[in-house]
Amino acid sequence: MLQSVTCLGCGCGCDDLTVRVRDGRIAELSPPCPVARQWFGDGSVPREIRTDGQSTTVEQAVEAAAALLSGAEHPVVIIAPDLTTRAQCIAIAVADALRAEVDGTTSDSAAAGMLVAQRRGRAAASLGEIKNRADMVLFWAVDPRERYPRYLERYAAAESATHVRSRRFVSVSVGDDRGPEPAELAAQFAPGEEVDALAIIQATLRGRRPGELPPRLQPAVAIAERLLQGKYIAVVHDAEALGAGRDPQRVEGLLALTQLLNGPTRAALSSLRAGGNRSGAEAALTWQTGYPMRVSFREGHPHYHAGRAGLERLGSDGADALLVAGSVAPLDHPALALGRIPAVVIGPRASAMAGARVAIDTGVAGIHEAGTGYRMDEVPLPLTSLLEHPRGAAATLGLLLSVLRRRAEAKPG
Repeated sequence: MLQSVTCLGCGCGCDDLTVRVRDGRIAELSPPCPVARQWFGDGSVPREIRTDGQSTTVEQAVEAAAALLSGAEHPVVIIAPDLTTRAQCIAIAVADALRAEVDGTTSDSAAAGMLVAQRRGRAAASLGEIKNRADMVLFWAVDPRERYPRYLERYAAAESATHVRSRRFVSVSVGDDRGPEPAELAAQFAPGEEVDALAIIQATLRGRRPGELPPRLQPAVAIAERLLQGKYIAVVHDAEALGAGRDPQRVEGLLALTQLLNGPTRAALSSLRAGGNRSGAEAALTWQTGYPMRVSFREGHPHYHAGRAGLERLGSDGADALLVAGSVAPLDHPALALGRIPAVVIGPRASAMAGARVAIDTGVAGIHEAGTGYRMDEVPLPLTSLLEHPRGAAATLGLLLSVLRRRAEAKPG
């Protein structure tokens, strides 16, 4: 039995799990969490190594991968989920060696929040600070129980807070994006009313009482008045929300609201993020290149393509080779599904990608490979190796990097 195991099933990064291993499989997991159960499974993953659909050795597969990638004019590296931070750093080094473009898997969904933070600054806090100090929580168009089942019990509604005896909850629903129930104050806005509602809340906080409002926007004034009653307010939203009818200005308005609240009271924006150490990829890119996403090494140094959609370059920018480092399952793009671009996949369940020229299965970070992973609030956590796997992603990517460097040194001139 292993205790204090970290789960990367969602961005909460819960590190209090107990796992029982029996006969080389994960047999029990507690406390119960549907996301954790799905992510851990029984711990079994494929162990195949393929080149052009044929089984081969890891050395031969890495040589074939290096030949394919180094022969490309416009290679792209995608850092997919379920890697340790060390493996992510090696993938970035591979992109540098190839003069490739490199990106994570959430730049399409989370880019709006990152770009807003670059323009406006941030008003954030660790999940531990929210747990211990937030006496009022505003949920904006998200019920954490759907994608982040333990966020409430461990943080926003935790009973074991050090500085808070009771909490008050405000729930806002926008269209189909529902806030949690029950709440002390609940409001419902149509998608087209969301930005106006945020503007009214901000105006009220500044003491500028709005005039006569349509009935559907009047709850915005009540929300502002209720927020002023808190000493420490956590504004919770889903930083990766995508879908029809969701206003791209939502995160801008929420960050502006949070910054404004840091005057009459204290406030922090809690941005919910998916798991698999996706936040770690942004952290690794930032400290190695200066940018959190959409980085190009084509000119021999890091260049930021902030306005370009992440995976869209696969179909519109002439990419002629692709390296996916990590779990390919969360990726969804026609170029991947149909094998339009020659691809190398190194990571958990790599052999599941149809049409990959080279596929090397590795273990999963936090299940088969120890190291470090990042929680949604960018706090690093230790990852445990629960089961054995013949290959780690970090070691396999390191072998690829060594072969690429050797080939580069062997080139004339």
